[in-house]
Amino acid sequence: MIGSSGAGKTLLLRALARLDPLDRGAVLYRGRLLVSDAVPRYRSQVIYLHQRAALIEDTVEAALQSAFSLNIHRHRRYDRDRAVGMLSSLGRGAAFLAKSVAELSGGEIQITALVRALQLDPVVLLLDEPTAALDAAAAAAVERLIADWLDDDRERAMIWVSHNDEQARRVGRTIVRMDAGRVSN
Repeated sequence: MIGSSGAGKTLLLRALARLDPLDRGAVLYRGRLLVSDAVPRYRSQVIYLHQRAALIEDTVEAALQSAFSLNIHRHRRYDRDRAVGMLSSLGRGAAFLAKSVAELSGGEIQITALVRALQLDPVVLLLDEPTAALDAAAAAAVERLIADWLDDDRERAMIWVSHNDEQARRVGRTIVRMDAGRVSN
């Protein structure tokens, strides 16, 4: 999804994630109306990644592990080797896990938040400028990681917000433009 600043892209993603209330309309998931009681389970399957993610833990590894402390993910276990594999594909290795969250750059925070989301195996990723703070090489690595994630399971989907038209063409199968809160193709 592309559009100018203030076009409503982030607001749409947040509404789809059920983080902001809808003024009108409804969110359907798998052909069914999403009701309030189903929102916690929905959010475990549809993950929104904010452009400026917040990490409150001490280390990168603690930030990755924290997702598994949520009630909805208690039945799952953190897989260190899987996390290291994803981080390695993004130009980081096992040593990155010990890095202090307070010392991370904006791009490293984006990388950590992305790996934290992917390790939960969501069905849908709502990505708000996931490479905005990354250099070209790191952005390309993120694009490859997301493409591999999508190819790994035909049931998966993503919405990727970008200000970069070239990136939108690389990562998107369908490009949607937003202007003044309206969606168009």
